[in-house]
Amino acid sequence: MKLYGISGLGADKRVFQYLNLNCEFIPIDWIDPKKNESIESYSMRLSQIIKRDENYGILGVSFGGLIAVEISKQLNPNLTILISSAETKSELRTIYKVIGKTGLLKLVPKKAFDPPRKIATWFFGAQAKHLLHQILDDTDLQFAQWAIQQLTSWNNTEKLSNRVLKIGGTHDKLIPPNKDKQIKLITKGAHFMIVDRAEEISQIINEEIKNFQ
Repeated sequence: MKLYGISGLGADKRVFQYLNLNCEFIPIDWIDPKKNESIESYSMRLSQIIKRDENYGILGVSFGGLIAVEISKQLNPNLTILISSAETKSELRTIYKVIGKTGLLKLVPKKAFDPPRKIATWFFGAQAKHLLHQILDDTDLQFAQWAIQQLTSWNNTEKLSNRVLKIGGTHDKLIPPNKDKQIKLITKGAHFMIVDRAEEISQIINEEIKNFQ
């Protein structure tokens, strides 16, 4: 199986470096969104790298999970893996949806999307602080603004028809896991657990992909 990875908002393939997976893993680099582009349109452009004539899955982290859902709705991969993310809008915090309805994010200056490092570290629950700060330093603020607008206005209510594996952290402050009994929980896992708890997450994924080898 090939597994395509989509990182979180403003992050890049560095968040996957500690995973140890028993399959070919292909991180997908972000592309620049077009002006006023929807998440659906963006997701399909991003998916062009995926070879659809093979046994493959899509892994999305945080905002990358929303993108993975939109791609999966169209391509129907063998497996979709959502880490610290959501499958439908009902799984996101209510405050995000309230913010999205106001439309105020379009008026916020881009520099506001570059959070103070101590605050970001607390929200992400990051143990690997140095890596988190490096990623934030390299974040394209225009992309971050677009992505947060898409996250807060995401309207998907459609459950995926293919096989879905959800992994959530019990201490995730940004996208806490809902009460879905199918979610694999990482005890005390925070939003940055793709890095901080990579070994446990790798074990869960490797157990799942055995079904597709």
